Amino acid sequence: MEEKKHKAKEIKDHECSVCGYIFDVKVENPEFGIEPPYKFEDLPDDWVCPVCGASKVEFKVCKK
Repeated sequence: MEEKKHKAKEIKDHECSVCGYIFDVKVENPEFGIEPPYKFEDLPDDWVCPVCGASKVEFKVCKK
Protein backbone atom coordinates (compact mmCIF):
# COMPACT_ATOMS: atom_id res chain seq x y z
CA MET A 1 0.00 0.00 0.00
CA GLU A 2 2.87 2.38 0.80
CA GLU A 3 4.31 1.79 -2.69
CA LYS A 4 0.99 2.81 -4.27
CA LYS A 5 0.98 6.08 -2.31
CA HIS A 6 4.56 6.79 -3.40
CA LYS A 7 3.73 6.25 -7.06
CA ALA A 8 0.67 8.51 -6.84
CA LYS A 9 2.87 11.31 -5.48
CA GLU A 10 5.13 11.02 -8.54
CA ILE A 11 2.22 11.70 -10.91
CA LYS A 12 1.85 15.46 -11.20
CA ASP A 13 -0.80 17.73 -12.71
CA HIS A 14 0.33 19.78 -15.71
CA GLU A 15 -0.62 23.33 -16.69
CA CYS A 16 -0.92 24.71 -20.21
CA SER A 17 1.50 27.62 -20.50
CA VAL A 18 -0.69 29.16 -23.21
CA CYS A 19 -4.13 29.29 -21.57
CA GLY A 20 -3.65 28.04 -17.99
CA TYR A 21 -5.75 24.85 -18.38
CA ILE A 22 -4.84 22.32 -15.67
CA PHE A 23 -4.58 18.69 -16.72
CA ASP A 24 -5.67 17.06 -13.47
CA VAL A 25 -4.30 13.52 -13.29
CA LYS A 26 -7.01 12.55 -10.79
CA VAL A 27 -10.07 13.57 -12.85
CA GLU A 28 -11.73 10.77 -14.79
CA ASN A 29 -11.43 11.11 -18.55
CA PRO A 30 -13.34 8.23 -20.19
CA GLU A 31 -11.71 8.85 -23.57
CA PHE A 32 -8.38 7.61 -22.16
CA GLY A 33 -9.77 4.13 -21.52
CA ILE A 34 -7.92 3.76 -18.19
CA GLU A 35 -8.63 4.66 -14.59
CA PRO A 36 -7.02 7.74 -13.00
CA PRO A 37 -4.49 8.79 -11.94
CA TYR A 38 -3.00 9.35 -15.38
CA LYS A 39 0.61 10.01 -16.25
CA PHE A 40 0.77 13.08 -18.47
CA GLU A 41 3.75 11.53 -20.24
CA ASP A 42 1.58 8.56 -21.30
CA LEU A 43 -0.82 10.74 -23.31
CA PRO A 44 -0.44 10.31 -27.09
CA ASP A 45 2.12 12.64 -28.70
CA ASP A 46 -0.63 14.24 -30.76
CA TRP A 47 -2.74 15.08 -27.68
CA VAL A 48 -3.59 18.79 -27.45
CA CYS A 49 -5.03 21.10 -24.82
CA PRO A 50 -8.83 20.76 -24.91
CA VAL A 51 -9.21 24.52 -24.35
CA CYS A 52 -6.72 26.17 -26.72
CA GLY A 53 -5.24 23.36 -28.83
CA ALA A 54 -1.66 23.77 -27.57
CA SER A 55 0.58 20.71 -27.92
CA LYS A 56 1.94 18.66 -25.01
CA VAL A 57 5.26 20.54 -25.13
CA GLU A 58 3.42 23.69 -24.04
CA PHE A 59 2.55 22.09 -20.67
CA LYS A 60 4.61 22.36 -17.51
CA VAL A 61 4.40 20.51 -14.20
CA CYS A 62 2.18 22.26 -11.67
CA LYS A 63 3.83 23.25 -8.43
CA LYS A 64 1.18 22.31 -5.87
